[in-house]
Amino acid sequence: MHIKQIFAGILITSMVAGCGGGIGSGGFGRALERSDASEIDVNPDGRTRTSTIWDLFGNNDDPNVTVKVNKYIWNASLDVLNFMPVQAADPFTGVLVMGFGTPPGGGRAYRATVYVQDPALDARSLVLSLQTRSGAADPDTVRAIEDAILTRARQLRLRDDAL
Repeated sequence: MHIKQIFAGILITSMVAGCGGGIGSGGFGRALERSDASEIDVNPDGRTRTSTIWDLFGNNDDPNVTVKVNKYIWNASLDVLNFMPVQAADPFTGVLVMGFGTPPGGGRAYRATVYVQDPALDARSLVLSLQTRSGAADPDTVRAIEDAILTRARQLRLRDDAL
């Protein structure tokens, strides 16, 4: 038998066994019915829509809820700010919180919060907040670190394109 025929047979068998609510079904069919009834969504136009198993295979992400993060800017931020300890990192929202650290050859400690807000490899995708122990860091220092992060992100992208 071909793999497609085997897969189709398994899929049909599991669908028939799972949807039957009769004796010996182990209650699977009844649980499926309850979950379908409890997952009712209302579309923006007011119509009711129920979720099905086929929704798992579609790209149904709401762009107003889903946040996409540029992996090159994310990794470049970790590379450039590697002298700071990571306090919190959430790649799903694009927030990276770094603790106080002193750069090599420097005498002042900094802490940073990085927000990667867009999937594009663009300067507008990066928001950097930099503080010292006495307050906000110099804007020229912030700009220099932003430039270093974006330069490193471009280098990482070029390296991946070469592969």
